[in-house]
Amino acid sequence: MKRFWKDVTVSPAGEIALDARPVRTPGRLPLVVPYPALAEAIAQEWRDVGETVDPRAMPLTGLANAAIERVAADPAAFAGGLAIYGGSDLLCYRGEGPLAERQAAAWDSVLYWARTRFDVTFTITDGVMPVEQPPRTLARLREAVVALSPWVLAPLSPIVGLTGSLLLGLAVVEGAITADAAWAAAHVDEDWQAEQWGEDALAAETRAARAAEYRAAVRFFELVSG
Repeated sequence: MKRFWKDVTVSPAGEIALDARPVRTPGRLPLVVPYPALAEAIAQEWRDVGETVDPRAMPLTGLANAAIERVAADPAAFAGGLAIYGGSDLLCYRGEGPLAERQAAAWDSVLYWARTRFDVTFTITDGVMPVEQPPRTLARLREAVVALSPWVLAPLSPIVGLTGSLLLGLAVVEGAITADAAWAAAHVDEDWQAEQWGEDALAAETRAARAAEYRAAVRFFELVSG
């Protein structure tokens, strides 16, 4: 789509408009953002558009579209799908030797927080063979995710997907760990492999793209919660 507008405005209710024409989601729902700071940041994405719209340069708009269309349509179902990550959380799978020590240094504090926060236990294993987590643990994690609003679930989804850890995602949204620390924790294994065998250029490029997506999701959450 080519740019056709000059002015981008935000109404007191959070409705974003282009030359007084309301912006709509891909599904034709009004793009109404009930968080002033987030609404203004999304409006700025539209102001920054060049000759044509590039959705990749508008991650906050994309997450708002997801919150309105995908998540708000059935928050419990969306949250339930996201909670499934708790059954195979990255933090529960350990290596050996120095790698295991590095994993413990980055992950054990988050596991301790989760154990105390949700009053649960976790099954920790050496290697990559799947292990089952206690049913009560999975139920408590699901309850925690279901309790979140669509505007938090929307950014939490990529945060969890990109880190491979529901626990890291929940720790970020509850302020138990910084976003930067969570990202570093999610890449302990990858960093270890790079140290042993060298860094692959394509892998580094992919990681940079994923990091940009992660930062956008974190910013979205911060604008909602701030």
